[in-house]
Amino acid sequence: MKQIIVVDDSLKLPRGKLAAQVAHAAVAAFLEAGKDAQRAWLSAGMPKVVLKTLGPENLKGLEAAAKRAGIPAAMIADAGRTVLAAGTVTCLGLGPAAAEALDALTGELKLLR
Repeated sequence: MKQIIVVDDSLKLPRGKLAAQVAHAAVAAFLEAGKDAQRAWLSAGMPKVVLKTLGPENLKGLEAAAKRAGIPAAMIADAGRTVLAAGTVTCLGLGPAAAEALDALTGELKLLR
């Protein structure tokens, strides 16, 4: 079990803003998961990986693929109180779900560094 957060790296978010958006995605996706998946992920130590893509279109495509695969997904759009316009899509939380299922969707994406 793991969770993956995919960030729109084209936004070049400041570190603090990026951390907040990733946290929003992690919590929101967790809440989308079933109780069994939540418990299994918590028992596994809450593993998560943060990956990057470019553009909200890629995030929307991943979200659609995740939903077709039955993987919990939560798209995060900013509230617009600081550095971004309201509604700007920043990241997508996926899982917790089986690592193999998540890797099938995101295996070609690179780590966010």
